[in-house]
Formats: sequence, C-alpha cells, structure tokens
Amino acid sequence: MSDLRLDYEPKELLESGSYEENLVAGGMRCHGGFDETGEYRSPRTIHRAPAILAWQEQLRRDGHDLVQIDEALMPPQYPSVEQSKLLLLNGVQEPIVRALTIISIVEGFGAIIRDVKVPKLDEFVVEPIAGTALAHLDRGLFEAHARDEAGHRDEGGHKQMWEAARDLALESPKVPNDVLMRIMGRRQQRERRRLLPEVDADLERMLNTMATVLVVEVFAKGTFDWGVRLLSDPEVSAEPGRAGDMVRFIQADESPHVEYLRTGLSEVAARTLRTVDGGTLSGREAVDRLMHANLKGMITTRPQENRGDVREGLAAAIERAGRSVELIEQLDALERAWTPPAQTGFERAAASA
Repeated sequence: MSDLRLDYEPKELLESGSYEENLVAGGMRCHGGFDETGEYRSPRTIHRAPAILAWQEQLRRDGHDLVQIDEALMPPQYPSVEQSKLLLLNGVQEPIVRALTIISIVEGFGAIIRDVKVPKLDEFVVEPIAGTALAHLDRGLFEAHARDEAGHRDEGGHKQMWEAARDLALESPKVPNDVLMRIMGRRQQRERRRLLPEVDADLERMLNTMATVLVVEVFAKGTFDWGVRLLSDPEVSAEPGRAGDMVRFIQADESPHVEYLRTGLSEVAARTLRTVDGGTLSGREAVDRLMHANLKGMITTRPQENRGDVREGLAAAIERAGRSVELIEQLDALERAWTPPAQTGFERAAASA
C-alpha cells in the first residue's frame, strides 16, 4: 500500500488550482474553467480525483468490490427529448422551463450535504478507517460536494449553471413562480422510517444520506443526457452550443460525487458496524438494506413525480400558448412504456430488514 497516497488535508480536497479562463454562466463567474487547450476542467479535483482513485484501488487490493447500480434501474426521463421538442416546436415552453428550473433548485439543495453530521466513526466501525474516503467525509469531501452543487461565496455552482443553460436555450423565459413551493410541499409529505434501527441514529442518517444521494447522482445520468440532447438541438435551442456545453460541464463535475459516495459505502460494506445493544452488524447488510430501500423508492416514485410535474397544468399551458389540446394526444403517442425491474441487485441482505 506504500505507493498509494491515502491521507489528505481538507484544503487539498477543496483545491481547484488556476485556470487559463474562468467559466462564466449567466453573467456570473462559476466554478471550474478552461486550461490552455480550451478544455473544461472541473473544480476541486486536483487532489480529490487522485484521492478517490487511491481509495478505490485500496479496496480492490483488499479484495472488495465497489457498490454498483445497474443502469437498467434508471427510469426514462419525462418528458422525453422527443416530447419536449414537440412542446417547444409548438410554442409550449412552460413545462420545459418548469422542468429545467426544478433541476436547478434540486441542485441547489445539494448544499445540505455539508450539514450531515459525521459521528465518531471509530466508535461505530470495528475495523480501522484511517486512509479511507470515510475518514475524509468531514475533512473536505462533503464540503466539496456542497460547493459544487450550490456554489460558494461569489462563485456559482450547478444551480446557477443549469439556470444559465435554460436561459441560453430558451432566451431567458418567464419562470413559473410556484416551482419552489411545489417542490417543498412534496418533500414535506414524505415520511421517514428507520432502516438500520440496530445502529446509532446519527450513523444511520449519514449512511442513508450517502445512499440516497448516490442513487440520485447515478440516476441523474438520464437527466444530463436529456439536457444535452434537447438544449443542443438548434431547432429548439437559441444557443445550442453554449447551452449544451453548460450541461456537459455540470455532468463532468458530478463524476467525483458518484465515485466518493460509492467508495465510502463500499468501505462500510467491507467492514463491521457496532450496534447499540453491544453487538455487531455486517456492513454489507447495512449498505444493501439502504441501497435496496432507496432504489425501490426511486424506481417507483420518481417516474410518477416527473410525469406529475409536467402533467399538472399542461392543458392550461397549451391553451395559453394558443395550441389545440390535441397536442396532449400527440405527446402521449410519443411516450415509452417502462416497467421497473423486479430486482434492485441489493436484495441479499435487505430481506432481513
């Protein structure tokens, strides 16, 4: 292991270095920038990227696999690129503006990960955690993630970049004033139940947050593909090059998020957790239980929520645009049926929950 550097200071994991040219989005300087060749370089990756690779290599050398989510579990984006394009070509912008605005707001919510309490892991994990991603969660990793999503001080992040992509493509459209209120209402309605009642509550909250965010980040691949294809289409985008590139930059920035989260959870799966009654719980069982519950929820609720966000007020939006309600029938004709897979891939220990 001597050839792997496994310990980093927080300031190193937050370091971006200098750029030949800064990224500016919507008139705001954002994180990331361009090197001397004009290639985009994500923020806070000078040390964070090699650190994650080293922690993953350490897991492999110890004979452990990385947590993997099957892409077949990802539900299709609604509206699809074809459906979105149909609406835009018919002058119905509101549902697409709403969808893009929801994405930007959710990205901004990502900043709450810096508030996740990291308990004294040495007290709850039997095996040593020195030189792991777990040991760096509150030493730069959570903070870097938060800054990427919501920006930091006078520097914009993914929230501002999605807003810029929307405004470039759709020429600064009017944003519905009820978007945030609807999102918050939906979040408040969700009930939470304990998935790992055997372990410390703060430990469970941290691990469940990591599992939840990992699933969201992996599933976001469909959102990025949708955004790039739609906003890069000159038939419906006023700035296909710049708008599409903005989404590509965000997508590049998300890679460290997926990798450090799956690394940290894989490190837990390779260890043993202490329970509140003085016993132990297999880390593999704990991770499987969390991943299974989060994936089952996402593949059953996300498609309905996405569809509901679009369908609510769709007829009114079409009417305001002066189009026939028959457009809804054309929209439905383009819809692809999707059935959630029967298995999440994490059933082996989840059954004991």
